Amino acid sequence: MNRRTWNVVVAGLLASALGVLGATLPVPFVALGPGPTFDTLGEVDGTPVVAVDGLPVFPTSGQLNMTTVSLTDRLTLFSMLGFWAAGDRQVVPRDRIYPPGKSAERVQQENTAQFATSEADAEVAALTKLAMPTRLVVGGLVTDSPSAGTLEVGDEIVAVSGRPVDSPLGVSEALVSTVPGQSVTVTYKRGSEQRDADVVLGSSPDRTQGLLGVLPGIEPKTGDIRISLGDIGGPSAGLMFALAVVDKLTPGELADGRFIAGTGSITQDGRVGAIGGIPFKMRAARDAGASAFLVPADNCAEAAANVPDGLQLIRVATLDDGLIALDALRTGQPVTSC
Repeated sequence: MNRRTWNVVVAGLLASALGVLGATLPVPFVALGPGPTFDTLGEVDGTPVVAVDGLPVFPTSGQLNMTTVSLTDRLTLFSMLGFWAAGDRQVVPRDRIYPPGKSAERVQQENTAQFATSEADAEVAALTKLAMPTRLVVGGLVTDSPSAGTLEVGDEIVAVSGRPVDSPLGVSEALVSTVPGQSVTVTYKRGSEQRDADVVLGSSPDRTQGLLGVLPGIEPKTGDIRISLGDIGGPSAGLMFALAVVDKLTPGELADGRFIAGTGSITQDGRVGAIGGIPFKMRAARDAGASAFLVPADNCAEAAANVPDGLQLIRVATLDDGLIALDALRTGQPVTSC
């Protein structure tokens, strides 16, 4: 084999090796892009996103869509370069999503817990706005919960360590001065029977106080509201969930036949918080057919710099802002934009 042939063979082998490595070798990056949107007034797989039982429910029309960001993990060199060249995704270092020392499973658990909290906070915000009598219940138990075997989903939480509680925030405040391993007495109702139970608090890596291990939720004292949307993480659907609850429990139609999307976390007192990935969420909303998009006030600058053609931006800082803006759209009045 002469030198020229040998060089060709070596080059071919190197190219093949690089091709195999480029197609199979993982790189420490992930790709972010537009995710699916879900109508909070509608159904997913035959199940209402917001279901109301035992209370008067009023007709709705149009759509109030929550929006999401898609994430593609385990990129290879070639897939990363493909996403980068296409320009419709953002390639970011993987440790921005999965911090060092946290497994992907741990991050997923935290995102799921944040989503469950956003559902509970949305319900509290909506019911507070409607001034409806409520009760505090166990909405769920975290993985390896220290309350497992003692508290059950649906139990009404009356007091923690003798301190009456009537909101998820009240439970957190009752545990502020506790430490992991400490025993606290939880007073709860199951059916018509009130009971006391001692729970040895667990620990969480992101806080020093003891962990009760429950996801507290708010329910009307009569009737039931359920927010059901699986395989979604993070807190950013809170605003749209709260609007859907209000729409179903009050006369009139908030969307009034329009396709409205939005995003934003929400606190129990109705304040709307900033979120990440808003350029992707706006693009997903416009592609799905939305004509207007509710933007958290603190995201307005980023949203205005990236708004897709044909999408009207509406600035909201509170649940009240969202309700006022939707009423203005319905009646043809001006709205506050970004």
